[in-house]
Amino acid sequence: MKSKTFLLLIGSFVFFAPHAASAETVNGSGALTLAALVGTVSPLLSGSEKGVLRQLLDGRAKFAFPAGKTICVQAGKLTCRASNVDLKSHSCALNFGSHDVALKGRRAHELYATLAEIGVAPDGAAGSTFEAVSNLKCTIDPGEVKRNSGGGANCDYAQPN
Repeated sequence: MKSKTFLLLIGSFVFFAPHAASAETVNGSGALTLAALVGTVSPLLSGSEKGVLRQLLDGRAKFAFPAGKTICVQAGKLTCRASNVDLKSHSCALNFGSHDVALKGRRAHELYATLAEIGVAPDGAAGSTFEAVSNLKCTIDPGEVKRNSGGGANCDYAQPN
């Protein structure tokens, strides 16, 4: 009888144990796109940093930026939702410490699609599909991106398992 109780306790622990997050890294075009979409709405970046990210996302590289300086885009959590019932409904909630930003419509869909592009696994719920990451930290080196060598964009994030 004791062994059955012990197994039941172990099984309950495994079933109710919190899911661990996996650390992920993305480089290149997906990282640049993710950093630009998040960075342009971040309250933590300067206007000039946001302008550089917008230009890079639009495929333009005719801007002045200090050599060797990088742009660091950070967000505590990103959660995007697409409805599979209300097909026109897309939304994202972004957390930047004590600041929250909500995106809707096309801007939310761009971020949702970018998360899918870099390999973030979707999670379903009644009528919706969610994609979420936490602890996002992207480093963009505009000088290196301008050199067209394939480098200069890196993002690290955690993804729930």
